[in-house]
Amino acid sequence: MAITRNDSKRLYWKLSAYFFFFFFTWSSSYSLFSIWLGQEIHLDGSATGIIFSLNAISALCMQPIYGYISDRIGLKKNILFFISMLLIFVGPFYIFVYGPLLRYHLILGAVVGGIYLGVSFLAGIGAIESNIEKVSRKYGFEYGKSRMWGSLGWATATFFAGHQFNVNPNINFWVASASAIILVAIIMSVKIEMTDYEMVKADSITLKDVGGLFLLKDFWFLMLYVMGVTCVYAVYDQQFPLYYASVFPSVAMGNEVFGYLNSFQVFLEAGMLFVAPFIVNKIGAKNSLILAGALMSFRIIGSGLVDGPIGISSMKLIHALELPIMLIAIFKYLAANFDTRLSSVLYLVGFHFTSQVGASILSPIAGQLYDSIGFRQAYLIMGIVALCFTFISMFTLLSPKKMNTSITMKKSYLK
Repeated sequence: MAITRNDSKRLYWKLSAYFFFFFFTWSSSYSLFSIWLGQEIHLDGSATGIIFSLNAISALCMQPIYGYISDRIGLKKNILFFISMLLIFVGPFYIFVYGPLLRYHLILGAVVGGIYLGVSFLAGIGAIESNIEKVSRKYGFEYGKSRMWGSLGWATATFFAGHQFNVNPNINFWVASASAIILVAIIMSVKIEMTDYEMVKADSITLKDVGGLFLLKDFWFLMLYVMGVTCVYAVYDQQFPLYYASVFPSVAMGNEVFGYLNSFQVFLEAGMLFVAPFIVNKIGAKNSLILAGALMSFRIIGSGLVDGPIGISSMKLIHALELPIMLIAIFKYLAANFDTRLSSVLYLVGFHFTSQVGASILSPIAGQLYDSIGFRQAYLIMGIVALCFTFISMFTLLSPKKMNTSITMKKSYLK
């Protein structure tokens, strides 16, 4: 089947729109999640840490499943449609199920919420990203430019989220459900053809192939980087909105300013997603991962050192630099070093699953640190840990010279 320029252009815009409305839905319901738990449900740092931990456990249970199914079905849109349908109910779930359950019984509410959020958003995002990345490789458009629209969707929703939260938190949840309806309409209009070769290639994947990944030391070294750098950073970012709001004269002002700043940061992030492929191609996937880790460590440590709204806002904006580089670099690193038949499993297990394992362990610890020694001291500890793992990864991640001699051996082993 010959792929025309119009086919590529049409799919690019449809999948970019899908990214936009998925992230718009996610941001509307989740960007102020920790603030909602603290100010609306009245939970302390330790309780919030437990919730994030259970969210992570649910996500990590789903990620290998999503990854294996995604690679087995190839370019089919089944998983994207399933996730989109789940998100239609996000508003009623928060308002009528999740919130009341958390007030009634913390653990019960956290388990139920973890299952829904884990399946829909926290594991779902990896399945969506890996699927669209595979489509982009087939149809010849740059994944980063499509993913850029997801950041724009998040930024657009976040711009209004802080003000809407101060009026009524439920507004954000209803907006999320409305956005999800558009999401379903978009994915129903998407048509992706699979060749006989692509179907045979997908059918050839076995559980033995997936298990073989765990015999590769380079896969473990990648997971070490993810656990020590990106996972620590994700845990740091979970309750950051609470700390941010606390440095303002009033919490309401902090909530609103955070919404505006987060929106501005994500707009910058979208611009960086357009530029990031050029940076990663120029300096290489490994060096890009190290650069992203250094920026993450700097932001975490800096958040513990700066004082006042201006200082902490400047730390927040660094996120717009490191995340795009990380997203593009991780896909290129996986494609350069491992069997591309397993691209979804590699991304969901090697990156997302490992992050969630670490988050399920570290989230309660971080919550206790926030309650016992405060945010600033906890950030210093977390930042030093991330910096140490970034340094270690300079010697453990594969460099381009080693790739040339090792890729063939690894791919032949897996096949």
